[in-house]
Amino acid sequence: MTSSFLPAKPDLKFKPHLLRNRGNKLLTGIAGLFSLIAVVPLIAVLAFVLFKGISVIRPMMFFELPPPPGLEGGGIGNALIGTLLVTGISCLFSIPVGVGGGIYLAEYSGNNKFSAFVRFGTNVLAGVPSIIAGVFIYGLIVATRILFGNSYSAVAGGLALSVLMLPTIIKTTDEGLKLVPQELRWGSLGVGASKFVTTMKVVLPSAVAPIATGVVLAIARSAGETAPLIFTALFSPFWPEGVFKPIATMSVLIYNFAIMPYDAQVTLAWAASFVLVILILAMNLLARWISGFAQR
Repeated sequence: MTSSFLPAKPDLKFKPHLLRNRGNKLLTGIAGLFSLIAVVPLIAVLAFVLFKGISVIRPMMFFELPPPPGLEGGGIGNALIGTLLVTGISCLFSIPVGVGGGIYLAEYSGNNKFSAFVRFGTNVLAGVPSIIAGVFIYGLIVATRILFGNSYSAVAGGLALSVLMLPTIIKTTDEGLKLVPQELRWGSLGVGASKFVTTMKVVLPSAVAPIATGVVLAIARSAGETAPLIFTALFSPFWPEGVFKPIATMSVLIYNFAIMPYDAQVTLAWAASFVLVILILAMNLLARWISGFAQR
């Protein structure tokens, strides 16, 4: 067979002069520009807060109380402890309920109407403004003084934050358990294990990483909330006196001090902003590390 009967080789070289390739470059550049515009506000806010905050941070700030209005010095020690305490209380309420709800949806509910209602309610709750959670706990606990006659308290603040954490934990637990191969369940059931033992001993340990990622993201979201804590934990210029008393938190300290006409309070607001941003960034990086570790 002569070469004249052989099919011609296709020309696969990239031709930048073609109209479609020029259009592709143009649209790719526009998409990249829009992506840059989307992240510029985040970078600007973080850079501004870190720049203003790091210049006023000093080690003794973490061990001192805020000063009275008009006086210099002081620190954010009570607010830092209060934030950790309120966030810890919210974890005590939200993690067992959220993980339990996710386990029920993924392993026991099937596709009945109740599970569809729970999933719909979880999605709606995830979009509810945080101030609504604060008003809800205020009307339920603070206004009624149901906690041993106390009104504003760290427990009330923790409950308000737990309402905000629940949707994230439930959804990530549900999705994380769905990623576990069905063969693991069949193998456990095949050797005589009950449904409960299979879930607790086989399925749940296999989904620890995505569940932990959801928990960390939920904590990162709740730690920076302000509106729910104004209605529930209020604020205190003193060291924490217990979980049933008003308590200082970083976000409320920033809200109160940033609008004061005193340089000392404004300085503490910037310092608290810096510390809070670092904590939230650290938790988000931890969540990404856990997620990446789970994919290996």
